Amino acid sequence: MIGKLTGTLLEKNPPEVLVDCHGVGYEVQVSMSTFYNLPAVGERVSLLTQFIVREDAQLLYGFGTAQERQAFRELIKISGVGPRTALSILSGMGVADLAQAVSLQEAGRLVKVPGIGKKTAERLLLELKGKLGTDVGVRAHAVNDNQADILQALLALGYNDKEAAAALKALPADVGVSEGIKLALKSLSK
Repeated sequence: MIGKLTGTLLEKNPPEVLVDCHGVGYEVQVSMSTFYNLPAVGERVSLLTQFIVREDAQLLYGFGTAQERQAFRELIKISGVGPRTALSILSGMGVADLAQAVSLQEAGRLVKVPGIGKKTAERLLLELKGKLGTDVGVRAHAVNDNQADILQALLALGYNDKEAAAALKALPADVGVSEGIKLALKSLSK
């Protein structure tokens, strides 16, 4: 029903914002990644939205990008995952990180999100497989099993997703696992 709001940002109270659209104030729930990218209060803002009607409420969820809104829509289709849980997942990890976790079937990354247990994480991975990735503008970094193993090793060593992905990009495509880890660690230590 309401697909996009453009207006003046009146209030920012995480995770809710108030957007004035020609005299009508819309309360919009946003993920923390969208929240941190909002302009200052009083500035003009444009958000893509998802309107959810429940028995006891009508709620509006806002997103900074089309990819984030699409990921939200895929998440709420899953049994047991409501809008709040979906927003929590998108607040805890970006769309690219979520797509990568799904493509590599890494339940451990989803469990780090507050409110997501092991069983929920496994169900999310199963139901989102093939639904996130290139269709939401994200490409998986791991092209083959060796690269997936190298990525897992770097994450286990404490490197964040961006550092590990950057090190993985710099590696030759046909590198073995042990040699790849050595080369990646060498590039990360610079």
